[in-house]
Amino acid sequence: MTQPAPSAQLRAALDLAERGIPVLPLRADKGPMGNCSACRNTACGGRPNMQTSGPCTCPRPCHAWAAATTSLAVLTSAAWAGAWRQAAAVAYHPGGAGLTVVDLDHADAVAWARENLPATRTVPTTRGEHWIYQGTMRSVNGVRDGIDIKSTASYARWRGTGSGMMQPLPDTVRALADKAPAGPRPAAGTATMPRPTGGGECRHRSPAYLERGIAMAEQRIKGAPDTIHKTVYRLFLAVLSTHGQCGCMTEAHIDRLFTAAQEKGESLRHCEIAWANAVTTLGM
Repeated sequence: MTQPAPSAQLRAALDLAERGIPVLPLRADKGPMGNCSACRNTACGGRPNMQTSGPCTCPRPCHAWAAATTSLAVLTSAAWAGAWRQAAAVAYHPGGAGLTVVDLDHADAVAWARENLPATRTVPTTRGEHWIYQGTMRSVNGVRDGIDIKSTASYARWRGTGSGMMQPLPDTVRALADKAPAGPRPAAGTATMPRPTGGGECRHRSPAYLERGIAMAEQRIKGAPDTIHKTVYRLFLAVLSTHGQCGCMTEAHIDRLFTAAQEKGESLRHCEIAWANAVTTLGM
């Protein structure tokens, strides 16, 4: 039986893997493939799509960046075939390739980088540029307006080789992360909400009320129609407006909401934006 020809995304991934760059498939919304059934809802004990160590050992592409691999056998395996059929793009793990990507998301961010960072290899993106340096560091989103750092525990969309001579990772880029909150995802719920005033317990509702609220939000996200962006924002706003001020929500509650949204197809970045917008709307 004749095997189908590999997709353009798989061909690109194999080419990168042969050059030692760990790769993974991306959906049309630039998000990674969802976690496998054994890993959903932190069943595996890890944080969904933000596993702190890699590589992922699941047979299918799982745990986002941690699934990135240079193994041609894995990339062309039957377990990954379905993901490549759905893939709209290819991503890579910069840290796994010994690289750091400064993701400049708009023209103002690009202008700032040109004034403040050493020139290096540059790759055009839809709205800005990727500046790529040789060397690794921790990944941090939002180090400045429109600027993310992607290196360890992160992934970046592959957009070509770009132009210019790649330079060593400078201290000016490392310093950006030193001024930002630790961790690959800004802990919007814990970093922007007031500290709990009642020992972490809800002052006006019972813990069971919070549990019902989180469970209801999860179910409504999972049952959302095509307008998933609006649904996620609306439900984040509802949960925060009820429990955001008293400090009863924990990181585990926030992760549950993010997990439900990502399993529905929402990207991690859109979850972060929706959460931050809800916090801002409520003045927290």
